[in-house]
Order: sequence, then structure tokens, then C-alpha cells
Amino acid sequence: MQNSQHHHQYNGYSISPSAHQLPDGWFAANLQLVRAGALDADPVAYHFYALDYFDTETQALGHAATWARDWVDNRG
Repeated sequence: MQNSQHHHQYNGYSISPSAHQLPDGWFAANLQLVRAGALDADPVAYHFYALDYFDTETQALGHAATWARDWVDNRG
């Protein structure tokens, strides 16, 4: 399933991991993080593409979600 989205919230961020199947069969792990503070008119969005490559969509989505939580914990 290409470009499958699994949105969830984590420590003030909306986390949207996705997996994109490449022509060679691998799945690229992609990620969008959005942080919107209560006083912010415009949310801040971060996009990360091809964090790594995996045999399955499930592995790619799991990696992107874990990577997102680590990023938020260390930089958010």
C-alpha cells in the first residue's frame, strides 16, 4: 500500500509517517512532523524523506514513527 498514512500525536507534534514503494520493491520511510502551539497562527512543519529503506511497508512505517519520537524527544 503506497503512501499509507498513520497520524498520531506525540508531545505536542502531529506525527505522520508514510511509506513509499520504490520501483525496485524497497519501501522508503518518510515522515512529516507538525508542531502547532496554542498561540501560533501558522504551524511549523518538518518533512523528512527516505530516512531509510525496508523490505516491507510495515517496517518502513515503524521506523519512521520511532525516528519521529526520538527526534521530538531530542530536539522538540
